[in-house]
Amino acid sequence: MIDGAGTMNEQPRTITLLQINDTHGYLESHPELFWESGRAIYRTAGGYPRIKTIFENARHEASGPVFAFDNGDTFHGTYVAVHTKGEALVEPVNALGLDAWTAHWDFAYGVPRLKELAGRLNHPLLAINCYDKQTGERPFKSYTIIERGGLRVGVIGIAATIIDKTMPPHFSEGLRFTVGNEELPEAIKTLREQKRVHLVVVLSHLGFPQDVKLAHEVKGIDVLLSGHTHNRIDRPFYVNRTPIIESGCHGSFVGRLDVEVGGGTSRVLNHQLITVDESIEPDAAMQRLVDAAIAPHRSTLQPIAGSTESALNRNNVLEATMDNFLLDAIAQAAGTEIAFSNGWRYGAPILPGPVTINDLWNIIPPNPPVSIVDLTGCELRDMLEQNLENTFAADPYAQMGGYMKRCRGLTVYIKIENPHGARVRQIFVGDDPVDVDAVYPVAFVTTQGVPKDIGRNRRDLPMHAIDALRQLLQRRGSIDARLRGTVVAI
Repeated sequence: MIDGAGTMNEQPRTITLLQINDTHGYLESHPELFWESGRAIYRTAGGYPRIKTIFENARHEASGPVFAFDNGDTFHGTYVAVHTKGEALVEPVNALGLDAWTAHWDFAYGVPRLKELAGRLNHPLLAINCYDKQTGERPFKSYTIIERGGLRVGVIGIAATIIDKTMPPHFSEGLRFTVGNEELPEAIKTLREQKRVHLVVVLSHLGFPQDVKLAHEVKGIDVLLSGHTHNRIDRPFYVNRTPIIESGCHGSFVGRLDVEVGGGTSRVLNHQLITVDESIEPDAAMQRLVDAAIAPHRSTLQPIAGSTESALNRNNVLEATMDNFLLDAIAQAAGTEIAFSNGWRYGAPILPGPVTINDLWNIIPPNPPVSIVDLTGCELRDMLEQNLENTFAADPYAQMGGYMKRCRGLTVYIKIENPHGARVRQIFVGDDPVDVDAVYPVAFVTTQGVPKDIGRNRRDLPMHAIDALRQLLQRRGSIDARLRGTVVAI
C-alpha cells in the first residue's frame, strides 16, 4: 500500500499505466537479444505499429482509465531519426497517444531544436531538474496533471542528469541539470495537498540504480517509471512501498502496471513486461505513418555493405561484439593498434549474415569523425580508472557513464568492487605491460571515447565512422568480432 493518494472516502478504482523507454528512434521491428537457458537467442521485436496495438488493446480492455508515458531517448539512435533531427518521428510519436515524456539523447540536436520538437508534440516534456543557467528558470514543465475517467494523475519528469556532465557540450548549452531529489518533495506536496491527485508518478531518465536511491530518499512517490539503463524489469522492484519498473529498450517491450487507488492509498494489482513480438498484429494506421517516415531513406539504407560471422550486440557490460567491429574499423582508418569508443548501450543487434548500410548507422548514428591522440601509459590508466568510476561508482548518483568504455589493443584486468583509483589492476598493450611513461597513438570516436582534456596531438581525420566501417567490410568482406577478453574482471 502507498499512502496519500486520493481521498479517504473514495471507492477503490483501477488506473492502468503504460511505459516505453529508450526506444532510440527504432520505428520498425528489429532483432532483439533474449537469454534462454544461458544462451543468447535472437528474435524479432519492437516497432511502433505493434506498440500502438498494445496501447490500443489496453485502452479497450482496462477497467479504468489508461495513461501512457515515454521515459525519453526517443528522437535519436537511427539514421532516420538523426538525418531528420527527429522530424521523422513526430507524427508516429503523436499517434501513440502519450501523456508525458522526459529526455536525454533528445538534446542531441541542441536545445532550440528540442524545444521545437517538444512544441509539436501532443504531450508535454517534463524536466523538474533542468534550469536555464542565466535566469534560473525551468525551460520545461516540472510536472503535469492528467484527469481521465474522474481520476487525476500527477506526473513529475526528471531528465538525465548527465546531459551537462558527460554528453557533448552542445546538448546542454545554456542549461544545467540536477539529480532532482531536492526538488521532488515540494512538487509531490503540491500535487497531493493542493492539486488533490489520486496518484503521483515520477517519470525518470536517471537510470535504475539512481532511481532506487531516489526512492529511498524521497517519500510519497506512488509509482516510479525508470529509464536510461535499459533494464528489463519483469516484476516491480519495491523501495519501501514505491514500485519501480523499467521496460528494456529499442521499443522491444512495453511495461504495464494496473494500480488500484482509493481510500487515500494505492497498490499494484498487476505488472506485465510485454514483449513487442511478431504475435502482435501491427496497427495499420501506424504502419502507414512509419512507412511514410522511412520511405525517403530506404534506397540509402538497404544496400549490403558486407557480412558478419558473429552476432553484433551491445548487451555486455565490459566488452561488446558490436564495438569490436567499430574499434577495428577506426583503428584501421587511423593506422593504430589501440582504439576506444564509448560504452553505448543503444544499437539493436545485427545477426550473422549480410550487414546493410542501415545496420552501420544503427551502430553509430551520429557518424562522428575518426580521431587520433597521443596518450601516455599513465593517461591510459587514469582514463580507464575514471571510466570505471563513472560506470560502477558505489554511489549511484556518481554513475555517469553507460557501460564500460570499449577498448582495442589492450587487455585490462580490473576489480570492480575496489574503490575509485584501485580498480585497474594491470594493463597490457599487446603482450607487454603498459609503460606509464611511454606514448601510445590512440584512435577514438567522440570525446566520450577519449575526454578532450587529456593527451596531445589530438586531431580529427578526414574520415567519419560510417566510412571507416564500410572500408573495413570492403577490405575483409566478412568480419568476425567475437568477444576477445579485452576487459577482464578478476
